[in-house]
Amino acid sequence: MNTIDEAMIAILEQRLKLSKLSYSDDTYDDVEELLHDLEDEFNEKYGDELEEILEKVHIKHCPESDVLLPTAYLAKKFVETADGEIEIGKKEGVEVEWIEDPAAATRLVLLPAPTRILLMTPKSLEVVWEAAQ
Repeated sequence: MNTIDEAMIAILEQRLKLSKLSYSDDTYDDVEELLHDLEDEFNEKYGDELEEILEKVHIKHCPESDVLLPTAYLAKKFVETADGEIEIGKKEGVEVEWIEDPAAATRLVLLPAPTRILLMTPKSLEVVWEAAQ
């Protein structure tokens, strides 16, 4: 596994950990602060490269939608299956205005291992970019 995947997984794991805590939990603020630090480090280290990739994806699939910071495209909640795969819900990532059907509930999601961007439409799930192995 490469470094960018490890960084994304660390963020996803921290988001999962935070989602299981209540605001009144003594560790909530520390977990949230660590999450923000991980996100900031990720955007600083990989942001420029990923924003260029996201810009190309947006131009091709959703030119009317603004490109956001790469961490916005990461899932907030996910389930790790028994075989180590990551399953995400239909509301993860960033909602975009899809060129083929602007009214469709369409989202772009950045996922690790391999690093890839998914275009989720109401009828399909398509890998629109994947890092070279």
